[in-house]
Amino acid sequence: MAPNKSVTHRHFQDTGIWKEAPVFKGATKFPPLEDAKNILITGGAGFIACWLVRHLTLTYPEYNIISYDKLDYCASLNNTRCLSSAPNFTFVHGDITSPEEVQNAFRKYSIDTVFHFAAQSHVDLSFGNSYEFTSTNVYGTHVLLECAKNHGMLKRFIHISTDEVYGEVDEDGEDLIEQSILAPTNPYAASKAAAEMLVHSYYKSFKLPVIIVRSNNVYGPHQFPESKMVPTLFACWFSNECHQRIEVIPKFSCLLHRGEKLLLHGDGKHTRRYLFAGDAADAFDTILHKGLIGQIYNVGSTDEISNLELCALLLKQFGHDPAVDFDSFVKHTIDRPFNDRRYAVDATKLKELGWVQKTTFAEGLKATVDWYRKFGSEWWGNIDLVLVPFPVVKDSEVVDDAGNSGSKSS
Repeated sequence: MAPNKSVTHRHFQDTGIWKEAPVFKGATKFPPLEDAKNILITGGAGFIACWLVRHLTLTYPEYNIISYDKLDYCASLNNTRCLSSAPNFTFVHGDITSPEEVQNAFRKYSIDTVFHFAAQSHVDLSFGNSYEFTSTNVYGTHVLLECAKNHGMLKRFIHISTDEVYGEVDEDGEDLIEQSILAPTNPYAASKAAAEMLVHSYYKSFKLPVIIVRSNNVYGPHQFPESKMVPTLFACWFSNECHQRIEVIPKFSCLLHRGEKLLLHGDGKHTRRYLFAGDAADAFDTILHKGLIGQIYNVGSTDEISNLELCALLLKQFGHDPAVDFDSFVKHTIDRPFNDRRYAVDATKLKELGWVQKTTFAEGLKATVDWYRKFGSEWWGNIDLVLVPFPVVKDSEVVDDAGNSGSKSS
């Protein structure tokens, strides 16, 4: 498919760096499904989806994997270039908000299964650019659903949502099950909850074979070192803080590798549960092969860590003593307009299908930091502007306040 005009050559330029990198995937393998052959994965060049793209392509030669991606600023074809010679892998450059492009992909590749990952997911950006989140996350999902309905060949439509649709969980609150009330507290989470309502309506009204997955935060190699991608109007809210979603790990790794300081939202006592991307890929694989149509599955980790604790663990990874060096590297700054203190979901239902979390946080963090030390500065091209205090996203590129792109030297 012809590339969108808004995407620069940077997204297609092959520097060969991927050839030096390890090929990560999950560990599960099930008997192939008889009614699955051609699997479309939206957002396939992005972080979490690329793990599943690699896993399914390399583990199941019986399936044809079609990676469908717009190639926004945080995506990279390096994430799946190791699959270029695989006979069961295809990349399609397309936009989920374009009914024509989606329908063409469905027809051309005779799609029978969809994993829908593609979404705007940067919480901070949603405070200042919420219309784009509604367009991509709600309208884009609606386009996929309508095209899937008209296509008439789908056996599974697996929609990837987030634990943030449940909203904040009290510090002493119980883990939330799939039947818990949805109470999103930010525009990003609200857009994902709205998308879920559309998915559910197509299941009820049109019998579309859907499954909804609500995952907690995922970390690991291949995640874009997200910074504060905010419109200039809202830049006064944020400085060079760590991102309070799991983008904190790649961004902190890149900054510490450069010997730069880190800034935390608020008091840093917010906690998040951390799931390694390989375990997430196993969860999605398990749901594909054993999940039931019409069901919702939480994907939950047992590793809950505050941002302060995470800073200390990362400092150790870079040879610093947190007891001595913490205040030299970590500074506190103003919090976002509203920042959930905690999320917590119960993954019992998924575990009953046989899924288990295999990677300890210590193992996953080391593998992640090692990867960013080796590849983080080059994987997406020049990321200098990503790590500055006030980067802005414009036409799928990160630019500074003067509109200068960092792609020239990539």
